[in-house]
Amino acid sequence: MQLSFSLIIPVYNRPEEIKELLESLVTQTYSEKYEVVILEDGSQNPSEDIAKSYEEKINIQYYFKENSGPGDSRNFGMKKARGNYFIILDSDCLLPPNYLAVIHASLTEDYVDFFGGPDTAHPDFTITQKAINYAMTAMLTTGGLRGNKKSTEKFQPRSFNMGISREAFERSEGFGRIHPGEDPDLTFRLWKLGYKSKLIPEAVVHHKRRIDFKKFYSQVKKFGMVRPILNKWHSGTARLSYWLPTLFISGMVFAVILALLGNPVLILAYLFYFIVVFIDSLYKNRTITIALMSVFAVLIQFIAYGLGFFKSTFLLTFSRKKPQELFPALFFKEQE
Repeated sequence: MQLSFSLIIPVYNRPEEIKELLESLVTQTYSEKYEVVILEDGSQNPSEDIAKSYEEKINIQYYFKENSGPGDSRNFGMKKARGNYFIILDSDCLLPPNYLAVIHASLTEDYVDFFGGPDTAHPDFTITQKAINYAMTAMLTTGGLRGNKKSTEKFQPRSFNMGISREAFERSEGFGRIHPGEDPDLTFRLWKLGYKSKLIPEAVVHHKRRIDFKKFYSQVKKFGMVRPILNKWHSGTARLSYWLPTLFISGMVFAVILALLGNPVLILAYLFYFIVVFIDSLYKNRTITIALMSVFAVLIQFIAYGLGFFKSTFLLTFSRKKPQELFPALFFKEQE
């Protein structure tokens, strides 16, 4: 199969991010032709001028549409794209020079109809971005809860760095209205259709995640809230490991109570875990400040995900309402 890539990039009020992403595309070592499809999702601060400034360097299609969320924007872009294989990126990503070449080589050697790649911090990221990146990607945190490198057919790609063939997109009809959670929802539907996925470990992106700790808490809580919805929609996908953050924070509260009553054993176990996190982050980031902030980020991550997961599970279990009625903020409305 002759691969023809179309890069699908939704953007909302972030023209400077698009500029940085396009600049990283200029340096790609990949020699074959490809196109970039930018979807402006109803932005008040559009990226059209930025896109036009790169038209002589990169084959770009730019579309402005009404705001309908990233999933619907990606679907819109894939319908407009000319390639037979779509690479989906977030606007806050930067690409190493070998990114497209690595993907092409991997799919040529071992073709699958959809794949995912990892993300990592760029040296120029802020210390907060690096700490949050650690919490989101480390195997010691919830970053280790989805598919692993050895699970070729069970890796769950994330839509900031994901590929899908035109055939798989058309058969699955693409992303749904839930957000966040649109990417695992699509993955489960693709598996049911018989398509295989894989992780391409070398297809790394630098994911900026331009958020502070308050926004990080809100974002991760939503991640926790959507997981029980996905479990309800897709039977057989639930895992006991999804309960770990809820059990973690419950155990931590119990540990504090025991410590106040004179039994510090359990709280010492939690202290040991956070020391391990600190050492692991220190080894990876080489900075004490980032290591300390990583511990804080991991604590936020477990609390936010655990509370969100428990709240959603409880309401879905004891309410007769549909998820869209219980959690309207997690769903984009259909466009008329």
